[in-house]
Amino acid sequence: MSKLNESPIRIKSFLFACEIVNFCDVLKDNKDFELASQLLRSGTSIGANTREAQRGVSKKDFKNKFGIALKEADETKYWIEILEATGRNVPSELKNKCEELIRILVAIIKNS
Repeated sequence: MSKLNESPIRIKSFLFACEIVNFCDVLKDNKDFELASQLLRSGTSIGANTREAQRGVSKKDFKNKFGIALKEADETKYWIEILEATGRNVPSELKNKCEELIRILVAIIKNS
């Protein structure tokens, strides 16, 4: 396996996206289609942009894609907060993992 595939942010964002997909299935079962759709888009976009960033053609492109991943992570946190504020049961681990991704992405951007 290449170094790129072993990247902690790449692994964490991929696993987080898988958890988001599964949680959104639960939301859809509860007829929360619009919220599930919003959460699914932003939550899976984090990993997609992280992967794209690691294939960046320049440092500027690298930082830009990680910046987009950070924005998507923040949007994901927003949808999680909306779900919680409206009485939906969101696994605390999902929120914690989102916050961890935000911290990692901020560190990557600051240090690159």
